[in-house]
Amino acid sequence: MIFYSFVLVHKIENQMKKIFIFLGLLGFLASGCSDYLEEENLSNIGAEEYYKTSDGYETLVNAAYSSLRDIYGPAPWMFCAGTDMYVEGRQSQPVGLSEYRFLTSSEDEVLPLYENCFSSVQACNIGLEYSTLTEPFDALDERIGELKFIRANAYFLLVQSYGGVALVTEMIDEPVTELDRESAESIFSFIISELEEAQSLVSSESFSGRVNRRAVTNLLAKVHLTRGYESFGSDNDFTKAASLADEVINGQMLTIPFHDLWWPGNEKNEEVIFSVQYSDNSISSAPDELGHSQASYFGPYMGGRENAGDAPWRSYNLCPNMYLLDLYNANDTRWEGTFMTTVYDNYYDLYRVDDLSTVGVKHYYARPWESNAEFEAAYLAEHPDAFFHYYENLEASKSSALDFETIAIRKFDDPQSMFSSNGTVSTRDLIIARVAETYLMAAEAYFQLGNTQTAADRINEVRQRAGVADIASGDVDIDFILDERARELAGEYYRWFDLKRTGTLVERTVLYNKDIESADWFAGKGGELKILRPIPQAALDLNRGNYPQNPAYN
Repeated sequence: MIFYSFVLVHKIENQMKKIFIFLGLLGFLASGCSDYLEEENLSNIGAEEYYKTSDGYETLVNAAYSSLRDIYGPAPWMFCAGTDMYVEGRQSQPVGLSEYRFLTSSEDEVLPLYENCFSSVQACNIGLEYSTLTEPFDALDERIGELKFIRANAYFLLVQSYGGVALVTEMIDEPVTELDRESAESIFSFIISELEEAQSLVSSESFSGRVNRRAVTNLLAKVHLTRGYESFGSDNDFTKAASLADEVINGQMLTIPFHDLWWPGNEKNEEVIFSVQYSDNSISSAPDELGHSQASYFGPYMGGRENAGDAPWRSYNLCPNMYLLDLYNANDTRWEGTFMTTVYDNYYDLYRVDDLSTVGVKHYYARPWESNAEFEAAYLAEHPDAFFHYYENLEASKSSALDFETIAIRKFDDPQSMFSSNGTVSTRDLIIARVAETYLMAAEAYFQLGNTQTAADRINEVRQRAGVADIASGDVDIDFILDERARELAGEYYRWFDLKRTGTLVERTVLYNKDIESADWFAGKGGELKILRPIPQAALDLNRGNYPQNPAYN
């Protein structure tokens, strides 16, 4: 059986290679495809002919969906490191991305997002190429729209991170060693065009795992919101962003309690607009590798390999900082829904035990008004075996040595997670778009248009679910919007893009991230700031043409 599986996988990989020779600059494609295709027995049918059947074509679309796992599944450095919300603990973050002063094109962690996004682009290009060759079937137009969305999403991540990049819209079936770099303006125009076309192609049904019109419209709103800040953007982008976001919201109220919204197993709730899908079956070939790492990067070490099943492995290098912790007031239900405030005898008791009064407490992380000797004494009298953590000590430091020392983000906890050599991998769906974030997108767009009352109304929809007081129109500014995004979206993969988009990356990281001491750390060559990430050196080395580096790194 083992030999058969080995032969089958490699047979399929060899068939893929005959069609998809993707070398040179984009030489990092088809591993995502084989994850899905290994369950398909192609028998004696040739690969090219198989992909011209409806069943074969669906495997190409599945490969494009699988590419999203490669983008979002690994360590989230490009999404979260070097921002205003997380601080380094005793394990090191990539120093270039977390502190900027040492960021160069040779930084190892700059490459994965670049190559995984281009792999996603090429997976979509292959599917779109075969859409003109495959036999007609009822869902073909929908699949074309889905591919255009996935390709647009990859380019949106690329243009935000690196600026203008190569625009590759056709299947590459021979070695490529030279590509031209397009302007960021051209990339944005392409993304918008793709998404507008996809809107009319994809299903309008409720989200059930596939891209639908709501997901496309939501991403289109985010693209317009982002372009509005660019030199080639305009107020019309903010107008479109506000209108599109309101179309996505469509009057939907936020009725799921925040605590329940993130409860393990509730990832397919009505507020999810789009997520990267996982299941036990889809990762069965390598369960300790094919899950994602989101749960393991936001807190102190709490056990792991030596406590398999009892505690999650935490990397201890993207820990919530005091800026983030200080944002929540006494009434904000997002505090308990976001952070693991009480660690019981078994970390996962919170999710597994109905009557928590029957289990002991190992650690308690106090709120500001609880950090006093009187409250500590009363708490320890009730829980004599607990370690009481004072609020002012909850921010990690690079010299932190104790396990459980700082509070952890628990939104992504997965009691079924598996320990691997790369940390803990989870098979919970990874949510990348939800309605509350769309409310905050709308608020930001209305604010940029000068309509602070509507901006406040959109923010208040989010705050009302959290149980905190409404704000007035005069309270709205970009800092308040970013603070509200931090409260609502802690640990989700938005923050670096939020700061970059709004032009606040330097200001807020210097103000709130104790690991970044000065704005001078952003200074690159020729006085250019290291806002964009560098084009990875590995990509430049493969290009025989003129593919310019971003100015700060020249």
